[in-house]
Amino acid sequence: MSSIYDFTAETIDGAPAPLADYRDRVVLIVNTASQCGFTKQYAGLEELYRKHRDRGFVILGFPCNQFGAQEPGDEAEIKTFCSLTYDVDFPMMRKIDVNGPKAHPLYAYLKAAKKGVLGTQGIKWNFTKFLIDRKGQVVGRFAPTVEPKALEGAIERLL
Repeated sequence: MSSIYDFTAETIDGAPAPLADYRDRVVLIVNTASQCGFTKQYAGLEELYRKHRDRGFVILGFPCNQFGAQEPGDEAEIKTFCSLTYDVDFPMMRKIDVNGPKAHPLYAYLKAAKKGVLGTQGIKWNFTKFLIDRKGQVVGRFAPTVEPKALEGAIERLL
């Protein structure tokens, strides 16, 4: 696989979501959870999305329950939580695994393309962020502790 455009996900409503649909956009891919200490980052993510979406920026949220079972709900519950609690308008996908033998192929690609601390590939926790340029290439990986606002400069440079 040569870019994120080679992968397909499913929307939180179960519809196919070919990532080729995001060609020529700057994309931020985030594994999310509704009951995590970092869940408040939804607000910052939504703020980034609303500020830059008209310039070709999109965020894709991928709920994941692999870290402390902090995303136990089904897709309908996740969608309701995101909408009512954080007014999330950026695209949310179906719940996936990001590590292990059942990891979504997109995440296998992302982790290999941009390794973490000390060259590790595994996702360490919820709200790990991958920044993708307009050609579908992974240009940045950011730890869960990195607040969305801190990504603004990197996003601006790609827009």
